[in-house]
Amino acid sequence: MLDIQLGVEAGQWPSEDALTDFSKRVLENAATFLATSEKQPFLKQPVEISLVFTDDEDIRGINAEWRGQDKPTNVLSFPAFPLTPGGKPGPMLGDIILAEETLRREALDLGKSFDDHLTHLLVHGFLHLFGYDHMTDEEAEVMEGLEIRILAELGLENPYGDDDEMTV
Repeated sequence: MLDIQLGVEAGQWPSEDALTDFSKRVLENAATFLATSEKQPFLKQPVEISLVFTDDEDIRGINAEWRGQDKPTNVLSFPAFPLTPGGKPGPMLGDIILAEETLRREALDLGKSFDDHLTHLLVHGFLHLFGYDHMTDEEAEVMEGLEIRILAELGLENPYGDDDEMTV
């Protein structure tokens, strides 16, 4: 269902093999959930997604260039093509970029494991590629609801249950 292209650019990430296995499990679960629960159409051939694992310095530069925010963030998503929720994706879905230091710092602050927080951010970034957003309260309610349900499928608790502050 997903053809994952993965690169570790910077930071103290696990090995590429470990990240590939981890990401494939998380994202294929999210894709299956969207395909069945949200009637999200998928192509019969794999949809390609690019994952970049980097550090705060790199993501800060990307965030400054593309979003006008000169600061590190935990995850950035860049859809290959504009897509509205429920729309049909093309063969290239887009890119998800994650920053290791911010992710570790947030996981510690939230009292969550690194893997659980990484899982949440992968799901969060993946939903952005499908056109989901959280710019308005209504959009946030829909997107967070999907995150909660997908994470529950993966055995994780509601990341918003305690009104945790995150930079997603």
